[in-house]
Amino acid sequence: MLTTSKKSKLLNAVKLYSKKFLNNKVSELDESGTRLMINSFLTDVLGYQALEEVKTEYMIRGTYADYVVQLKGVRHFLVEVKALSLELSDKHLRQAINYGANEGIEWALLTNGRNFEFYKILFNKPIEWKLIFSFDLSDSSQIKECIELMQYLHKESVANKGLTLLWNKNCALDPLQVAGLLYAPAVTNFIKRTLKAKYKSKFSDDDIRASVSRVIHEHINLEHIKPLKGKKEKRKPGKPETETTEQNEVVPMVQDENKTDMPVNEQN
Repeated sequence: MLTTSKKSKLLNAVKLYSKKFLNNKVSELDESGTRLMINSFLTDVLGYQALEEVKTEYMIRGTYADYVVQLKGVRHFLVEVKALSLELSDKHLRQAINYGANEGIEWALLTNGRNFEFYKILFNKPIEWKLIFSFDLSDSSQIKECIELMQYLHKESVANKGLTLLWNKNCALDPLQVAGLLYAPAVTNFIKRTLKAKYKSKFSDDDIRASVSRVIHEHINLEHIKPLKGKKEKRKPGKPETETTEQNEVVPMVQDENKTDMPVNEQN
């Protein structure tokens, strides 16, 4: 990941890109004109070297992807560009995914120079894909938030396995993955002990699992949720300080017993 100073440089580069290209004077650019924007985005903003690291009009089975970004001969992601005047569509997405699937490239960036959509291509049967993140650079109020996502595309991040880290994080925080953890015995036992201490009643495993199922399936107003706050127990001389639950118990780490989406490494 980028350091704070390098994020600041990235932010300044994005602001210059937006000022130069994302204004009313160039809102009707065609696809060839939009490619000039993306040339600047890939080199001036993301830090890649033209020609050596940004391959243009990359041939894939008789057709051409707009760009393939590579470092030291390793292809990391392709870029499919559509005209700035167009809205990105499912048709455009299928085109980008087909390019990646045919060439064995795991990542695809679809853009019109204003909107950016970054996809992970899953080489299953049939081929699948997943939107990892998207951002809109025409909204100046959101540019700082965009930087947190865009940094994964920066040359330095990609060179340091940033895309692998991004996919691992996405797998770990997938709702199905987290939902599975909520049914783990350690979590069930913790909830039982916490509720017993607070409400002076006993609860079975089935009671807890039924309640967890409701949490997963039913709509809950997040503003009404009151997170459990841990209490700090008084330290004895020489004893390190620990943060505990209301029952002065350390919450255990949970081991996922039903892993489904396993992180995968980048392919060449």
